[in-house]
Amino acid sequence: MAEVEKNKMITSDWVKMIRNIGIIAHIDAGKTTTTERILFYSGTIHRMGNVDDGNTTTDWMVQEKERGITITSAVISSRWKDRIINLIDTPGHVDFTVEVERALRILDGAVVIFCGVGGVQPQSETVWRQADKYKVPRLVYINKLDRTGADFFKVLNEIKEKLGAKPVALQIPVGIESNFKGVIDLVNMQFIAYKEKEVKGNLTVSEFEEEPIPSDLTAKAQQYRTILLEALADIDDQLMEKYLNGEEITVDEIKKALVVCCHQNIFFPVVCGSSFKNKGVQQLLDAIVEFLPSPVDVPPIQGTHPVTQEKIIRQSTTEEPLSALVFKIAADPFIGSLAFTRVYSGVLKTGSYVYNVSNNTNERISRIIRLHSNQREDIDELRAGDIAGLVGVKKATTGNTLCDKDHPTLLETISFPEPVVSMIVEPKTKADQDKMISSLEKFTMEDPTFKFRFDPETDQTVISGMGELHLDIIVDRLLREYNVNVNLGSPDVAYKETILQESKGEGKHVKQSGGHGQYGHVVLEIFPLEGPLDRSKKFVFENAIKQGVIPKDFIPAIETGVKYALENGVIAGYEVINVGVRVVDGSFHAVDSSEIAFRLAASRAFKEAMDKASPILLEPVMKVEVYVPESYLGDCISLISSKRGRVVKMDSVGIIQMVNALVPLKHMFGYATELRSVTQGRGSYTMEFDSYERVPEAILQTIKGGK
Repeated sequence: MAEVEKNKMITSDWVKMIRNIGIIAHIDAGKTTTTERILFYSGTIHRMGNVDDGNTTTDWMVQEKERGITITSAVISSRWKDRIINLIDTPGHVDFTVEVERALRILDGAVVIFCGVGGVQPQSETVWRQADKYKVPRLVYINKLDRTGADFFKVLNEIKEKLGAKPVALQIPVGIESNFKGVIDLVNMQFIAYKEKEVKGNLTVSEFEEEPIPSDLTAKAQQYRTILLEALADIDDQLMEKYLNGEEITVDEIKKALVVCCHQNIFFPVVCGSSFKNKGVQQLLDAIVEFLPSPVDVPPIQGTHPVTQEKIIRQSTTEEPLSALVFKIAADPFIGSLAFTRVYSGVLKTGSYVYNVSNNTNERISRIIRLHSNQREDIDELRAGDIAGLVGVKKATTGNTLCDKDHPTLLETISFPEPVVSMIVEPKTKADQDKMISSLEKFTMEDPTFKFRFDPETDQTVISGMGELHLDIIVDRLLREYNVNVNLGSPDVAYKETILQESKGEGKHVKQSGGHGQYGHVVLEIFPLEGPLDRSKKFVFENAIKQGVIPKDFIPAIETGVKYALENGVIAGYEVINVGVRVVDGSFHAVDSSEIAFRLAASRAFKEAMDKASPILLEPVMKVEVYVPESYLGDCISLISSKRGRVVKMDSVGIIQMVNALVPLKHMFGYATELRSVTQGRGSYTMEFDSYERVPEAILQTIKGGK
């Protein structure tokens, strides 16, 4: 018995040593560079790579090296001060926001990086809201303080104003821009001075020294330490009493209170540095292991029983039954499908069978692979709190739950945005046709925001994604990874159709022939769903049939018929969203009625009802943030206006003007080239989906003509 208790304690202590964290930020804030420095100082790699040189550990795809951006989230296991850090470096470009979404779903904490010059940028807000959605505890790291225009305190204020968050500095910089030479540690009240030395012609930082705070900075250090202590006193009565009585608050008391604040998102601790110049990374690592939670510090995972629907709680221990979530599928050319998995409870062993409760199948785990970006290390088992890749999981998809069949539990899946941009792809040769389809199927398994379909009306294959860059990467991968050459057609916009009022429609399908005929008769009421235009509310179905006017067996066929009709609206043949459908009447024939007859009747009834319900066409509108020098501001605004865009807000970021605008996606194709042209190459922009809006009548006629 004593041995069992000892093993439990060892297991519990091991789980406490784990930190599952993500690096999230706006594009070009320094995520990959920071990750590279973390891996170097933790001893995982022995030579630092740089994004510009295309030799970083986590940006291993050819497309990432060429473009200098992160496209796919990379998982790395590392160690710092006896802690195990499973780190995920995520993309910053909005086209690949799916990678951030699924990473945050399974992580226990995150480091949010802000550029010391750019501050809170559009994708910074997006990833912050995504972290809010999953209640992920966060550390803030203000990077690039060595750059011209950097302002640590301005970024602190932007976090408060733009994100509505409460950042509290644990460090303040000493010097700024080219004079950035250290930080004041407000917890230990000491000066951390960075010592630079030249190694083989490259300026690097290999060490730092802890020194007394310079006398000319004592007042400022005390000012910000007071802000820190007051923030802690607000949430801890004992600290409040000591603070008001003027008693000394110890470092251990400060750290203990910081852990509580960070874990509960009461406020967000802030550290700073310059990752490219190797300044501040060790202190960031210290903050990660000291303040971000282990798997046992976050609330236990909650699932539901697949049959009884009762709530099931799983603690992060190996003694609990197995529960794990597949958060990403990757197609590996050497080992096949690789399922990135987070284990929440229990133990998962090589060679064992697990139950995929999401699709009611059994899966055999042939290999478990510890992940080091694109490098693999085979391990024998995966325990509660850990993250690794599984080989042999053939039927699992992103969001599936793996568990013990005798103790099934279904974890909450991951939701993803719908694609907004489409393009036509055609294989250059007949031999490429089958290879293209099989390759695209693999991409849909990897990326839930990528979809493709065959359009029988045009006899073309249409691919859809989150943006032009997203689809450009897909086409590039088709050629490089699967040797499939394709031609691209003009991009199409994912318009939607909806209705403004209630209406009723009737549909009949009657056909007589020798033997049994076909008979289906349906009366539907349709109505707009309440609330803003939301793609997640695309369809609601209600059965209001009474007294067996239509047998219950035919109701599912009616719903199927309506869903088929939703795929092609009455205005221009686009998908219909935000519509509720209620079956209210109809009739059937005891001999001739069939499921196919009711499907066809329901489809006709819906089309008739929609014609009478004031249908409208919706277009995706993008939130666009443009950065231009002040001298080009007028040209920038004129260009936005020419695209039916409207300026929402203007602000300045140093010498750069920032323009926030809402622009229909239809007019954003080719915008990058136009912006570079009017700003002589000095303008840049970011774009993300904002909402759907009604298409103006004049534009509607053009779209209908194009269809």
